[in-house]
Formats: sequence, structure tokens, C-alpha cells
Amino acid sequence: MSDTIIDRRGEVLWIRLNRPERMNSYDRNTSDEIVAALRANARARAVVITGEGRAFCAGGYLSNLADPDHWELHSMFKGSLEMFDAIRSAPMPVIAAVNGPAFGGGNELVVVCDLAIAAESATFGQTGVKVGSAPVLGGTNLIALNVGEKKAKEVAFLCRKYTAAEALRLGWINAVVPDEKLEDEVNTWCEEICAMSARYLEIAKISSNYWWNAMRDNFQSGLGMLMQAVGSPDMLEGATAFMEKRKPNFPPRDAR
Repeated sequence: MSDTIIDRRGEVLWIRLNRPERMNSYDRNTSDEIVAALRANARARAVVITGEGRAFCAGGYLSNLADPDHWELHSMFKGSLEMFDAIRSAPMPVIAAVNGPAFGGGNELVVVCDLAIAAESATFGQTGVKVGSAPVLGGTNLIALNVGEKKAKEVAFLCRKYTAAEALRLGWINAVVPDEKLEDEVNTWCEEICAMSARYLEIAKISSNYWWNAMRDNFQSGLGMLMQAVGSPDMLEGATAFMEKRKPNFPPRDAR
């Protein structure tokens, strides 16, 4: 089974994450498929990314969180950044159609997209520091441009869940609609985009990437720090607690 469903609808490319059994969490293969789809459809006027089933995206996927393979994790991290770079460098606007929960790297995917429209039932948040990781590809930095620095730190540090209505109020997303109206609303936005000058939309998008480009080195250093922490007691305890559905018992700072 393919990790994505690629659906070209006239001038609009729809990319549907297709791993509902794991809440559409992505691995290296998923990110490679998305990058390839964006490259193969460079003449599309708009792109929509959404999820199959009840979730938008639960973030990065590892086959065994409690005993992580160093190179599997490295490949997944690298693929995440390549996917996000492809979204940001694509010549057309990319819209996140958030049909359900968007957590961890899934929330960062929402932040990275140019626009985001959510169903009323959608929820958002980061999970990193609760499960032995940190959201260094947008969830600790780029999101501050949407919600402000203090709120961004709350999102990254406390791992709370936010409703679609709260996310809209904070500037996290662009619109909220009833669940059954999500695709219609996204189609309306795509129609507006397709009526604009493709050339000048690309210029506007490239210009709007100023802060993404400025943060690029920060993303790389953040991934480097995460790789150095692979196998740490904090990571193993966080992953084990997550799989056992219990509260983690992280070691004290002086025991690390």
C-alpha cells in the first residue's frame, strides 16, 4: 500500500496521507512520496495535503520507539526536513486541510504549509518533550510567527491539546468549518488561488519564506541535537511510557 494517495484535480494537486492505522504518521518513504509528487506536479496551481481516516497526521513514525534504530531515525529526520523544504520551495501555495488530530510532526506539517483550513473536530499540539523528543522543525521556532513567542513556548514545553477554534483565534490556522464542509471550503480557496497570477504568487511565496530561510540552520542544528540524544534515558523512558499509555517518569537532571 502506498503511503500517500496522489490525486490531480485539474489545476489542483491533492496529497492524502494514507496510513490511517497509525494516524497517518509518516516515515522516510512517506516524505519521499510527497517530495516526488510536488516535483512531478510543479505546474499545479495549488496543492492540498490532508489525511485519510480520522486523523490528519500524528507526526514521525518509527517501528520501535523504545528501541530506536539510529539510522532509521536519522533517515526519518532527514526526510522530514526534505519534505518541509519541498513544501516551502514549491512554486504554488500549499494548503493543509486538517481533517483531524495534528500532533507532533503533524502539527509542524500544518505550520510549514502556506495556509491551513481545519475541520471543527481537528485538534493541534506538540508531543515532543512528553515522549522524549523536541519539535525542532517548526514547533519550537516557526510557530512563534503565528502565535507569538510566549504561546509557542507553551505549545512546545507543555504539550497541551488545542481545539480548532483556539488555533484559529491564535493565528495558527486560517479558517475553521464544519467537518462535512472541509473539502468544499478548501476547494473554494483553491479556486481563488487559481484565479491569481501563478507567476506573482510564486514571487509572493518566495518572498514570504524569509523567516523559514533564516531558521534553516536552526533546523539542522536541532536535528543534530536530537540525533545526539538517541538512546538517552529520557528518550527511552518517554517512548516506553507512551507505548504503555502511562505518565513518564523522567530521570532528574543530575542523574543524566
